[in-house]
Amino acid sequence: MLEVKDLRVHYGMVEAVKGISIMTEEGEIVSLIGANGAGKTTTLRAISGLKKTTSSEIWFRGQRIDNLPVHEIVRLGLAHCPEGKRIFYSMKVIDNLYLGAFLRKEKKEIAKGLESIYGFFPVLQARAKQLAGSLSGGEQQMLAMGRALMANPRLVLLDEPSLGLAPLIVAEIGKIIKHINRSGVSIVLVEQNARMAFNLSKRVYVLEVGKIVLMGSSAKLADDERVKRAYFGGG
Repeated sequence: MLEVKDLRVHYGMVEAVKGISIMTEEGEIVSLIGANGAGKTTTLRAISGLKKTTSSEIWFRGQRIDNLPVHEIVRLGLAHCPEGKRIFYSMKVIDNLYLGAFLRKEKKEIAKGLESIYGFFPVLQARAKQLAGSLSGGEQQMLAMGRALMANPRLVLLDEPSLGLAPLIVAEIGKIIKHINRSGVSIVLVEQNARMAFNLSKRVYVLEVGKIVLMGSSAKLADDERVKRAYFGGG
């Protein structure tokens, strides 16, 4: 589904991502975890075309995409739900959702997509005519995820979906992510909430200062003493 080879990204003279390689199989949830500044968000922005790479090969469903404009990457079936939600607060919920379908032309397919989103997020249907800024933090995160799904993606990049949310809402978001994945959407998840990332993912990449320092199955890495000490407060 996705293969990133030797990804390098600079901000000025500073190399933020230092030659990492990751891959996602069809139907997988794969997580990237690490402290602030590890390069997780930059990696997602490079994959989706929002940040120019210094060098890399990024392949999505057999096609190289690292030199494509963002809208072409979206058209191929890759959507990005950014950190911090980035919704349009002064617009209605329904209009935010329709923005996610800006490349889709068939009204029937858009309507079908909206029905699917309401299946994942019933609260968005109830709040459809409200301004997005009037939603709670958890509802805003659901709106951001729903907007990304309106593009009808095969793969979604989810950046910190649990950030700033209460534990009960985090658990609800986790259940929704599983539901989305079961519907046939592959997911690359960036999370500082390591427990959530390990519970959801099949495989995990651990990043430190722009490099992958550990990778493997969630079950295997969860028993790694270094992971326990760094992320679970044990070991």
